[in-house]
Amino acid sequence: MFSKSKINEPGQKPEDAPAAAKPAAAEAPRAPAGDFKPAAPKAKPPASILSQDLHITGNIKTTGDIQVEGTVEGDIRAHLLTIGESATIKGEVIADDVVINGRIVGRVRGLKVRLTATARVEGDIIHKTIAIESGAHFEGSVQRQDDPLNGGKARAAAPAAAPAPAPAPAAKAEG
Repeated sequence: MFSKSKINEPGQKPEDAPAAAKPAAAEAPRAPAGDFKPAAPKAKPPASILSQDLHITGNIKTTGDIQVEGTVEGDIRAHLLTIGESATIKGEVIADDVVINGRIVGRVRGLKVRLTATARVEGDIIHKTIAIESGAHFEGSVQRQDDPLNGGKARAAAPAAAPAPAPAPAAKAEG
């Protein structure tokens, strides 16, 4: 709107010509600022790396990416979780994408789970998609779910509630 009126103004009043240049200069900084704002969300931070000599006791939770090369005794929740060949995880792993090159003792939940040839998993895997390379060592069960990250907890609670009432009548029969 301003550009149309300012185009007409210089023809009518030559004194306003410098004024027309000033708003154009003001628009120039706004354009790069607009370009900068969309660029900021696109920049993805690098994965957090837990080095080989690091031993963590406790749970880890992030919305970002983690690469584990050390030892973690606890649960890990992340967006992308990469378990290095030298890594050992003792606990539950929950992530959108899980790439296992090392050892996990515990349950694995992920939308995409990949066991490479060097993977060693002792525990159940609940997934939407899974890939197991030749040479991977896996002891446990594999279960496919459409929503393994959230739906599994509700489903796990329902079977636990069902067996509890069954022993109660048996106890009454004995007493």
